[in-house]
Amino acid sequence: MKYSKKNRAAALLLCTVLACTACSYYKPQETAKVRSLTPDGSPATSYYEKAKVTDANGKFWIPLSPAIASIGYQMKDEKKPDGYTSIGYTDVMYKLRPGSTEVLSLGEKVSLSDAPQIRNGQIYITPKALSKLLQTKVAWNQYTGEINIATPTVKDTAIEEGQSQLARPLKIQSLSPSQSDELVSYAKSFLGVPYEFGAAPYEESKKFDCSSFTQYVFKKFGLNLPRLAKDQDNLGSRVNRNELKSGDLVFFTVPGRFENNAIPGHVGIYIGDGKFIHTWGDPGVQISELDTGYWSNVLLHMQRVL
Repeated sequence: MKYSKKNRAAALLLCTVLACTACSYYKPQETAKVRSLTPDGSPATSYYEKAKVTDANGKFWIPLSPAIASIGYQMKDEKKPDGYTSIGYTDVMYKLRPGSTEVLSLGEKVSLSDAPQIRNGQIYITPKALSKLLQTKVAWNQYTGEINIATPTVKDTAIEEGQSQLARPLKIQSLSPSQSDELVSYAKSFLGVPYEFGAAPYEESKKFDCSSFTQYVFKKFGLNLPRLAKDQDNLGSRVNRNELKSGDLVFFTVPGRFENNAIPGHVGIYIGDGKFIHTWGDPGVQISELDTGYWSNVLLHMQRVL
């Protein structure tokens, strides 16, 4: 079939328009980089936030929940009008309240540049405030919605004090074999008690998280442990595996969760025969093997505090 010059010109114009239209509407798929790097080379997590908001002053806000989930932390809101939101891994590491710039970050009171706000039924925060809360670097692109959160750095007090091999000395008492048996029996009496991240005091909630469980058990035997696993790890004295006795604390790292894998993210109580008792997910307080399986690969420290 022959085309006139006029028809050929029209066909050429149509093809050109279609090609340009296809190019102008094509966008590469926005896929989050699960592990990426900040400009200075720090490990980070990246994701795309579609529910981003820019306020009347040009300030950029993002929902807090997906940001926290992107770095593998849990988040829990208290069911009160002025309740706090708790954030952490197996125990609470950060606490904030919508409308307030005052937050608790890794045991320290910190003031944010912008108070978190409730928007569309959820908590929103500016990336700058999120950076201050988590004590890490947060980068963002307010046009594409890409959020880049550097792996949080959790300070280890023992390392800061030059005690990388020995924890802070603390010796309340020495347990006799019968007392060790009593402590183990008392810990076992809570088998099956549900796990809940950021659990309220046991008397109120009838639940534990990992460090509130060890704190509760040891309190009965005259020792007031700090609330967080990373702080409990800075008490007492280190022991080797072949020195481990019933009643010693065992600490575990969480690979990739903190910039420094020497930071404990989980804690339990050694009960003898290569086993320890702790609380973790379902079914809550449970007994696990120390020398085989998952926990043997992430065992970090063993600590004697009684």
